[in-house]
Amino acid sequence: MNNPKPLPPASGAEQPPTLLQAVLSVLSAFFGVQNAKNRERDFRHGRAGIFIGVGLALTILFVLTVWIVVKLVLAHAGM
Repeated sequence: MNNPKPLPPASGAEQPPTLLQAVLSVLSAFFGVQNAKNRERDFRHGRAGIFIGVGLALTILFVLTVWIVVKLVLAHAGM
């Protein structure tokens, strides 16, 4: 008889990603270093709205940081 192998014990992969995991996934995607396991988890169990919101927030934070750094450098240069 052909008995199927039992499934491995359930892991956290079936649960949707937490907010921290979503932030880390978006940061990984920004740098292009997202691993296949996390990407698969995000696409299977994540909600698009969370990732869009986190992506927008991190993009705005990045733009504001660059703007502040430029302002500080120009002020220090006397311009």
